[in-house]
Amino acid sequence: MGKREVPAVTPARDITVDLLVVGAGTGMAAALTANEKGLSTLIVEKTKYVGGSTARSGGAFWIPDNPILREAGAGDSAEKAKTYVQAVVGDSAPAARGEAFLDHGAATVDMLSRTTPMKFFWAEGYSDYHPELPGGSAAGRTCECRPFNASVLKGERGRLRPGVMEAPVPMPTTGADYKWMNLMAKVPTKGIPRILKRVAQGIGGLLVGREYMAGGQALAAGMFAGVLRAGIPVWTETSLVRLVTEGDKVTGAVVEQGGREFTVTATRGVVLAAGGFDHDMDMRHKFQSENLVDHESLGAEGNTGDAIKIAQQGVDAGITLMDQTWWFPAIAALPGGTPSVMLAERALPGSFIVDQTGKRFVNEAKDYMSFGQLVLDRERAGDPIESMWIVFDQTYRNSYIMAGSLFPRQPLPQAWYDAGIAHRADDPAELARAIGLPEEAFVDTFRQFNANAAAGTDPDFQRGASAYDRYYGDPTVSPNPNLRPLENGPYFAVKMTLSDLGTCGGVQADERGRVLREDGSAVAGLYAIGNTAGNAFGKVYPGAGATIGQGLVYGYIAALDAAQQAG
Repeated sequence: MGKREVPAVTPARDITVDLLVVGAGTGMAAALTANEKGLSTLIVEKTKYVGGSTARSGGAFWIPDNPILREAGAGDSAEKAKTYVQAVVGDSAPAARGEAFLDHGAATVDMLSRTTPMKFFWAEGYSDYHPELPGGSAAGRTCECRPFNASVLKGERGRLRPGVMEAPVPMPTTGADYKWMNLMAKVPTKGIPRILKRVAQGIGGLLVGREYMAGGQALAAGMFAGVLRAGIPVWTETSLVRLVTEGDKVTGAVVEQGGREFTVTATRGVVLAAGGFDHDMDMRHKFQSENLVDHESLGAEGNTGDAIKIAQQGVDAGITLMDQTWWFPAIAALPGGTPSVMLAERALPGSFIVDQTGKRFVNEAKDYMSFGQLVLDRERAGDPIESMWIVFDQTYRNSYIMAGSLFPRQPLPQAWYDAGIAHRADDPAELARAIGLPEEAFVDTFRQFNANAAAGTDPDFQRGASAYDRYYGDPTVSPNPNLRPLENGPYFAVKMTLSDLGTCGGVQADERGRVLREDGSAVAGLYAIGNTAGNAFGKVYPGAGATIGQGLVYGYIAALDAAQQAG
């Protein structure tokens, strides 16, 4: 669609409102809830764009037992969801946080349906990430926004944060679409009609003045449309400087715009929804790993931990889970670039992943957060993974999309070869030498993987045993949709890196979204949601869209609590 002009910034001023929301990602859910409850609300956003990391994401949300699931006959229930959350989270987060999320999930989805033009659907079959645990669902609990007409934003359209990937032609592709589009060469009866449908919707929409978008772009645009319709002001390019307190209560904040400071008095509270510390490398090196590299996170560039640090300094907020991140394995970046998203690549048959020893080390198809945790655990154990390579054959390259934009049979970019992040060879030994891996170990790994894959088993890492693994597998491959021997040369190796969707450790918050001090007491008038707060699910990612799901729901919870406070 090309680059769009960003509208002029709304001038900041000293002002009194009921609720101040810092951050225009899932913070918009808090603002919409507050407005519906009759509270005057203001959103301030550090960057020039609205949408936060939500706009850069796949846009799915994981909210169990919600009205969309019920209408679709998903077979979920409050009891099943509670059993699953308890099983998957364990003692890595306070049980009350998970219970409050489940108790308010359905109401949150209802609120979004009332206050925005969005329509939602169940992504049937997108399994929970740990479906084998009690209460887990192989059918999944993930929902998405249907392709959304962003032209309703009118003059504010240029303020919507761009997505990570942009198709060469307008085609609003949902996550559910992508699963089958990725298999268009193998299951053309499902993949090609979806491509044609979305291309027709995208191009046809433009012809009648409609700009359809999907994924995180749709969800962010839909909430932004609701915010505009409600008349909720949004001050972009406006940073949080410090909190204002009276005694033990937060009564507002000082913000900065254009080099000037302004005071926002908030009679009912301040909601910190400013994302995590994705791009503050000092914090990431301190709490996570000294080996993490700047600019490899897929989170919004404004996520530098400001709200977390200000809450610590201003009200002695406690912090928790700072070592946790929504890890996301990706294709290594070209010099000066950013990593390329890997959605289904790790799960597809005809491929495997090795480290610098030339050996496999993981079930390649496992959920991305668990994958990243394994990499960090290796480092902390003194056995670091120094490099990762996804290895595949020509049949794989002929069959599937790669990096979101390389279609089947399309050659890998020459720039990848020039930068040393891709290698090609006619046999495994030659490929090992090209990468710089121990030849004997790699050839043995190659041979052993092929022998097991031919039988459809993975005795080392159980790839394909989980319903989650199989979601992105190839249903035309039997007996295991995730496993096939690499037989058709030439063979390829592409370098991977450990990227992420954002950090998920932050200030401690309770089941009402209130920020907690280090001594465990609640800070009156201050809330934290999304990645500014410690993950409500502790050290796990329960299902696709859980990060957005908890941001939305805790936005609703925080605003609800604020509305019940005395002004």
